[in-house]
Amino acid sequence: MYKLNAYQAELLPVTTEGAEEVQIQWLLAGAEGAPNFAMRRFVIAPGGHTPYHRHDWEHEVYTLAGEGIMNTADGEQPVACGDAILIPGGELHNFHNTGDEPLEFLCLVPNGPATEGH
Repeated sequence: MYKLNAYQAELLPVTTEGAEEVQIQWLLAGAEGAPNFAMRRFVIAPGGHTPYHRHDWEHEVYTLAGEGIMNTADGEQPVACGDAILIPGGELHNFHNTGDEPLEFLCLVPNGPATEGH
C-alpha cells in the first residue's frame, strides 16, 4: 500500500507549449507502485489554461474546486466542482479557468506514453 496527502505533494509548473498558469502534482503512478493508472492533480490559476491538444489515450477528470470551460471540437462545455468527465483518446480538448479561484481537478490516465518521464 502507498498513501500520500495530496496537499503535501510537490506542485510543479506545467511547461508544455500552450499551457498558461497550470501546475501539476503526480499523486500515484508507476513510481509509487500503481501498475495500470496514474492519478494527477492539476491546478489552473484564474485566466490560465491547458494546451488545446489530443492524444491516443483516454483520461478521466474529476473537478475538485473552481469553475471553467472545457473546449472540444464540439464546442465549449462548462466545468464546475463535482463534475466527472471522460475524454476519449483522440479527442481535442483543453481546460480554461474562467473563475476567480483556482480550477482544481484530478486526472487519471493509463500508465505508458501518458506518464513517460515521471
